[in-house]
Amino acid sequence: MKIISYNVNGIRAAISKGFISWLQQADPDVICLQEIKATAEQIPLLDFELAGYPYYYWFPAQKKGYSGVAILSKIKPDNVEFGTGIEHMDFEGRNIRADFGEISVMSLYLPSGTNAIRIPHKFMYMDDFHNYITSLVIQRPNLVICGDYNICHEAIDIHDPIRNVRVSGFLPSERQWLGGFLESGFIDSFRIFNKDPHNYTWWSNFNNARNNNKGWRLDYALVSKALKDRVKRSVILSEARHSDHCPIMVEIE
Repeated sequence: MKIISYNVNGIRAAISKGFISWLQQADPDVICLQEIKATAEQIPLLDFELAGYPYYYWFPAQKKGYSGVAILSKIKPDNVEFGTGIEHMDFEGRNIRADFGEISVMSLYLPSGTNAIRIPHKFMYMDDFHNYITSLVIQRPNLVICGDYNICHEAIDIHDPIRNVRVSGFLPSERQWLGGFLESGFIDSFRIFNKDPHNYTWWSNFNNARNNNKGWRLDYALVSKALKDRVKRSVILSEARHSDHCPIMVEIE
């Protein structure tokens, strides 16, 4: 199973930049989207069908033009779960899961800590999400959690770790949470194959950051330890430019 995850920063904007043609060329079995910023009624769903993705599931935020996640698939899932059942998480459209036989694929969009109000909300979300996953993985042990975690885990995941140490996304407490999440039974699939620095998935729109590769690795395909030996490839698709993020890809046997 070839799985791609992509924070598109607005699916309609991404489509206007050639996203659908790119999707056909990339040819994943499943693609997880974050920050879709649109409802199904605002999206040309027929175009996705014609591109080979007849199964599409959208979970937008209640607030228009904000957040939202989706899963598109060539394969019909056995089951789709919209949200987590935790109200303070779900009204912002941050989690959707599709089950394909024994493998479950989740699209996740963790909040960013953009201000003093949002940082406590982000930590509440992270703790409740971890508790939710701890229970879920008992039922669905072969779990792939793709998405924008809005956290750089290690110093090699950010272009300037010294100056950004007090910036949300690289706070020691955020990094500690992600480390604890991994230790609880998950693997950063990208780091199975690539231990090198300077591999990023998000760049600021200012100061020519992307061309200078001054970025952050915020997007991950975390796999449960039960799937470790079945991960055949995990890469960052940095050539795609439909968003301020780029997609990531993982292949599961």
